[in-house]
This record gives sequence, C-alpha cells and structure tokens, in this order.
Amino acid sequence: MKVYKDIYRLIIAPENLFAAWNIFKSDKRNRLDVAMFERNIEEHIFKLHRELKNKAYRHGPYAGFWIRDPKMRHIHKALVRDRVLHHAIFRVLNLIFEPIFIPTSYSCRIGKGSHKGMKKVAYMLRKESQNNLRPCYVLKCDIRKFFDSVDHEIFLGILRRKIKDEDAMWLLNEVVGSYSTTVAERERERVQGHADCR
Repeated sequence: MKVYKDIYRLIIAPENLFAAWNIFKSDKRNRLDVAMFERNIEEHIFKLHRELKNKAYRHGPYAGFWIRDPKMRHIHKALVRDRVLHHAIFRVLNLIFEPIFIPTSYSCRIGKGSHKGMKKVAYMLRKESQNNLRPCYVLKCDIRKFFDSVDHEIFLGILRRKIKDEDAMWLLNEVVGSYSTTVAERERERVQGHADCR
C-alpha cells in the first residue's frame, strides 16, 4: 500500500490556501461572513498559513441552524477560515483517496454527482431485471445522524494507514476533533426546544 509522508507542507502552502479560497467562495459571494473575510483576504490567508506553519492553529466553533431539504436537518457551519482550510485539506487528500473509492459512489465526488448516480442506478436496474423481465429489489436506507455518530478514532485510524506525516495527522486530529457529538447534541436539543415553544 502506498503511503504519503510529506503532505502537510502541500496543505498549508499559501498557493493551496488561495486556491481553496477560490473554490470555496465561488457560490457564496452574497454571504456576509464570506464578504467580510474577502475584504482582507490576503491578511486572512497569510495569518492562517502562519498559524498552521507554527502549529498554533485551533479550529473555531460551529454555528448550528436548521434547514428543510425536504426533511428537517440540523446543520453545523464552521467559520469561513476553517471552511477554507477544509477545502485546502480536501485538495490534497482527495488525490490520495479518490483512486480507492468504489466506482459506484457518486455523492460529493468530482465528475460524479446525483445525476450521474441516477443514470447508473437506472442502468443497474435494467441490467439486473433484464429490461424489466424479472423482479429486482432495491434497498433504500439512511443512517440516522451519520456524521454525528462517526467514531473519530476509527476514522483517524483509516487516515493514518496512508498518511505517515505527523504534522498532517496533527491537523486532521484538530479538524476532526473540532466537531463534538456531545456539543452537537446539546445544540440540537436547545434549538429544538426553542422550536417547540413557538
């Protein structure tokens, strides 16, 4: 198995942080927090770079809110600088992990997406049912509170198998550990309590 030993410098490079910013901002320009960050973009990016270089970076808090799409979902949003860093990490880690994903995983992958996923499902159903000549069954399910229930140690252990860079693992520990299920649960109960009182 191929391992990666020197990726931290790639993640924190100003060029990568600016590229991550450009991807992040593309559909968010009308948001106030993004506009405020962009006002002093060079200052923010270079400050983030220095914090990462000196390992003084600490992930900020999350803001919780509810959306309906179509069911009610509680979303936790990180600060803009942290979301830019998430994109910077993705730009490096995606090159490592994309080749080992199963080909029929379509969500949140470059060049894939829900439309291509639906076409693949239609193809598989036609193939399995022999063009609707025999019965075919599909299991549709959802894991309740999936991201809230991911075991951080197992997840980080999977990352450690391929990433042999202690600085990169320090950063991944910081980012993954920034989201606490207990905090998320308390926030969900608080917000739900307010909704129930209306």
